[in-house]
Amino acid sequence: MEQNNTINMPHLQWYPGHMRKAERLVQENLKLVDVVIELLDARIPMSSANPVLREIVAGKTRLIVLNKSDLADPTATRAWVQYFASQDIVAVPVDAVKGSGTKELVQAIQKLAAPRTEKLAKHGAKPRAARCMILGIPNVGKSSLINRLSGGARTKVENRPGVTRAKQWIRIGAQLELLDMPGILWPKFEDARAALRLAFTGAISDTVYDVGGVVLQLLRVLHADYPATLRARYGLAENLPTGVELLEEIGRRRGCLVRGGRIDYEKAEQIVLTDFRSGRLGRVTLDSPIQAETTDTSSDCIR
Repeated sequence: MEQNNTINMPHLQWYPGHMRKAERLVQENLKLVDVVIELLDARIPMSSANPVLREIVAGKTRLIVLNKSDLADPTATRAWVQYFASQDIVAVPVDAVKGSGTKELVQAIQKLAAPRTEKLAKHGAKPRAARCMILGIPNVGKSSLINRLSGGARTKVENRPGVTRAKQWIRIGAQLELLDMPGILWPKFEDARAALRLAFTGAISDTVYDVGGVVLQLLRVLHADYPATLRARYGLAENLPTGVELLEEIGRRRGCLVRGGRIDYEKAEQIVLTDFRSGRLGRVTLDSPIQAETTDTSSDCIR
């Protein structure tokens, strides 16, 4: 996978009050669940793994959901599942929109929760459904997954006074209860590579960075790793141009022109971003397990 990053991404640093509140909420409710589910974007499993969440849930049984697997390279997704297995972590690829993988996900949750629920039963506790907390960064598809699992009908099974509205128990049949938590971004992005990939997928708002620079970086990565997708989508020649010239050629092919035949760069940039995020460019994965194995900081993010 292409790794060089030359763009000067802003040193993004924030921690709004609702993020701190969400973090405290997670810590306070860990004791209520048997399994913690972390949703990752299957296109960027390493970059979408929140180190803050990893620290908070340390010691709890974890399960990884590789969501948006329909947009990811299937070969890379299989490699990620194998990688997580080597770390003794169960990972399940899911397409929350279409529902593929959700049956396997429910089975995995119940299997992981069984030791704790059986232990509680042996100590006299009333038999109950497996309980899990579902976490992830914003825009990774958490709401879509919950709606898919619940059949679109979110049923509160607990609503105690004094608990923020951001917390909600949702019953999934008779054997599973989900504790839905708000999405949490980490306090700051020190890894420009991860920040770029989060920008590519829309996990970071387009309003906080230079969209033009990010699109050029996305095109550079696709040029290196998925040139055939660019040719197929935009009807480009075998010998692809690079950099701004590539964006300009895409703009011409898509009719992104203003008076005088000049390129409408903003329109061309939005076309590339939309095509990538929607999967029109094909199934693309931008993080590799090899990077996780060879980069200490990357490995720390997902273990």
